Amino acid sequence: MFLVKWLRRFLLSALALYLLLFSFMRLVHYPEPIAAIRLGLAPAHATPKLMPSHYIPPAQSPKLWSTATEELPTKVSFNGEQISFQEFLDTTAANAFLVIRNGVISYEWYKEGFDEKFLFPSYSVAKTLTSIMIGQLISQGKINESDKFVDFFPQFKNGTTFDEFTINQLLDMRSGVGVTDNYPSGPSGWGVAIAQMYATTDLDWFMGNNRKMKFEPGSAAEYRSIDTQMLGMVIKRVTGERVSDYFAKNIWQPLGAKYGATWGVDHLDGQEKTFCCFNAAARDYGLVGQLILDNGLANGTSIIPSIWNARLATPVVTLDRNWGYGAQIWHPYPNTSMLLGLHGQHVLIVPETKTVIVKLSDDLNDSNEGPATEVMYRLALRR
Repeated sequence: MFLVKWLRRFLLSALALYLLLFSFMRLVHYPEPIAAIRLGLAPAHATPKLMPSHYIPPAQSPKLWSTATEELPTKVSFNGEQISFQEFLDTTAANAFLVIRNGVISYEWYKEGFDEKFLFPSYSVAKTLTSIMIGQLISQGKINESDKFVDFFPQFKNGTTFDEFTINQLLDMRSGVGVTDNYPSGPSGWGVAIAQMYATTDLDWFMGNNRKMKFEPGSAAEYRSIDTQMLGMVIKRVTGERVSDYFAKNIWQPLGAKYGATWGVDHLDGQEKTFCCFNAAARDYGLVGQLILDNGLANGTSIIPSIWNARLATPVVTLDRNWGYGAQIWHPYPNTSMLLGLHGQHVLIVPETKTVIVKLSDDLNDSNEGPATEVMYRLALRR
């Protein structure tokens, strides 16, 4: 009898706690508690299925890759040590690794449980995809880099320097909006603004509550995912359609993507989280790298205007690790570009050897980004 009473009290207390958490989550526009916990604890590769998303259909006539067999070095230098290439993949929690040379896949590896069809998360690799769309719209005369964010969203004006930053400053991480990309570990991490933006079910609500400024627009540069999110909001406003639909028609399908992709949103038929949350197959990420390498051309079609591809190739500011950055893409080495995402998502482009390397991972040790990039760069320089 005592056990039954105790169990009843426990269940009632658990239900009351859940309802309290549920109400709080609704108040701050988070997913319901169980969904939020699952998203917070999931490894990177599992996150695409834990967030509402819009589907991006593949091309009707996909790119048919040629393949070759390249023997990679048995050992590589990583963090000052000589280790086997397989140990490098294991240490950095790689799930997929592709080398593309002269438009040919010369090396392709997947960890057990993953394959060519698996949709891997991009995290901040999505920032460069967002930039490509912005470049197209600028080329079409629908956006100018001198336009201000509030020109498109006057409802967000607040009489501060938030009203002053431009598309140009958003592209180069110079807006000054005070939402930093700090990800504290553990439960406390879910209280910071960047985590709220990642999990939110209402990006308009988030923007309305995160308009404080850290520095004057254009006076400094600091990596900010919120800058990219605002670019995504502009894309939706200017095109009058969902970002994923515009992306499908103007980039993904003309590119020749073999597989469908998804783009995480705040809620169905809502706003794409353009600072992250794009998910695709490894070979199709390789297509994006090859597109940039080929001056924006794919299948005889100009997808990235040449002037914008030049913008992508030109660092404007210096950010983390003393790497160059501009137009939402990194430049870790001279004449080298890289799409980079949290937990080890890399698309490295090295024009000198006409090489693209794709590495997609579950790496929780973000200090590996620099050393892993060095390994890939040295591999890319091999002839």
